Amino acid sequence: MAKYPIFLELAGRRVVVIGAGAVALKMAQTLLSAKARLVVVSKNIDGMLTTLRHNTNVELVKSKYSKDYLAGAVLAIAATANPQLNRQIYKDCQQLEILCNVVDEPDLCDFIMPAVVKRGSLQIAVGTEGHCPAYTGHLRKKLEQLFTGEHGKFLDELEKLRKRVIEDVADAAGRKAVLGKLVDDKSFDFFIKNGPAQWQKYADKLISEAKQNLTPKNG
Repeated sequence: MAKYPIFLELAGRRVVVIGAGAVALKMAQTLLSAKARLVVVSKNIDGMLTTLRHNTNVELVKSKYSKDYLAGAVLAIAATANPQLNRQIYKDCQQLEILCNVVDEPDLCDFIMPAVVKRGSLQIAVGTEGHCPAYTGHLRKKLEQLFTGEHGKFLDELEKLRKRVIEDVADAAGRKAVLGKLVDDKSFDFFIKNGPAQWQKYADKLISEAKQNLTPKNG
């Protein structure tokens, strides 16, 4: 079945990773970048995972798996080398109504971890519904070449301008038209070629023109 793509707010929310290998570490790092309150459970907390102790959002639990560790979690990831244990974790999550991802087992996943290209506040997620992770990684590499750090900086400037457009252009159609011009390729190319300061002047002109079009004309 087709998956429903979302960007989930995890800041301060409990997420449990069961396992301590390289895959678990990668998952942990991704979740920490989203500010999740992370709990890692494993009988063997190896050297890689102990490097995460400096992060106040991590709780490392050296123990065999217990269903009790899932209490209060919004997500769980089963990344152990034991298929039978992974299935048990998934079953426990179903009973507790906790979304679960069993690594490399698409049929035992309530959600799929996409490949992500991150450029500042800009995030582009790619998924294949678990059919071929290698192709997901290939597409991510192509997107990494296409979208650079400049796109992230451009988005930061757009965020500021969007607020101004909403405040200064009263007409909904006018706002849509101005924002459409601000986000298009011509606008981005101007930003890259001339820098943020000159681009601000370019944006000011677009906003001014939109406001003038709304001003009633006498006669």
